[in-house]
Amino acid sequence: MMTDFVSAEWVSSRGDDLRVVDVRDAWEYDGLGHLPGALNVPFDSFRADEHGAESDAGDGMLPDGGDWAQLLSEAGITPESDIVAYDDHHGVFAARFLVTAELFGHDPDRLHLLDGDFSSWQLERETTGETPTVEPTDYEVTRPDSTPLVGPDAVADAADDPDAVLVDTREDEEYDAGHIPGAVLLDWRDLVDNETRGLLPQDEALSVLEAAGIVPGKRVVLYCNTARRISHTYVVLRHLGFEQVDFYEGSLTEWEAQGRPLETN
Repeated sequence: MMTDFVSAEWVSSRGDDLRVVDVRDAWEYDGLGHLPGALNVPFDSFRADEHGAESDAGDGMLPDGGDWAQLLSEAGITPESDIVAYDDHHGVFAARFLVTAELFGHDPDRLHLLDGDFSSWQLERETTGETPTVEPTDYEVTRPDSTPLVGPDAVADAADDPDAVLVDTREDEEYDAGHIPGAVLLDWRDLVDNETRGLLPQDEALSVLEAAGIVPGKRVVLYCNTARRISHTYVVLRHLGFEQVDFYEGSLTEWEAQGRPLETN
C-alpha cells in the first residue's frame, strides 16, 4: 500500500469519485483559481503551532488528531475517500498533506499526489474560481498499528547500519552547515522535472537515487528540518517501489533541540 503519483488526465477522468485537495494559501485558491471540484485545506491549517505538539508520541510537527479530523470532515472527506492533493511548489506541500493523512490512518492506496502542480495544470487545463459545496462528514482518525515514524535513536543507529542509508533532503548549503553524522545528501528537488514540475521519469529518478547510494535493497531513513521536504521524498520512494522507508518526523528541529551532534563540510 502506498501513496502514488497520478496524471492530470487521471484526475480529470475520475470526476466526482475523487476528493481534490488544494493546499495553497486561501488567497491563491480564491484569487488565482483552482482545479474544478477542489477544496482548499491550506498548509498552515494542518501544521502544528509549535514543534512537538504531540512529541511524546513521536509526532513532531503533526497536527492534533482532533484538529485533523475536523479539517477532513469540513472538506467532506471520509476514511473511504480517494484523495488527490496538489500545490504550486512541485508537490512538496501536497505531499505533506498526504503523509499526514497516512500517519493518521487513511488508507495509502486512496492517497494520490498530482504529478505536476497548479502551474502545470493551468497551462493546458481548465481552472475555476467557484468553490464547490460539500456535505460535511464525521471523519474519525484511526491510528494504524504501525507507521514509518522513527525516533532519534533509530536515526543515529541507521548511520552505522550497512543495510541502511540515512538521507538529508535539504539543500547543499544547509547540509554543509550541519547534518546528522553519516547522512548522505539528496536535495528533494533533484527528483523533480523542472519543465513538467512533476516527478522525473522513473529511470532518471532511480539513477539520481543510486548516485547518492539510495537503492531499493536498503532501508532508507529520511530527515530534513521540519518534515515537509522528506514528505515529498517519502512519496517518491514509495511510488518507485522502495519497501523500507523510515520517516524521522522530528527531523533536525528535534535533533538539535536534544543537543545531538552534527557534522559540517
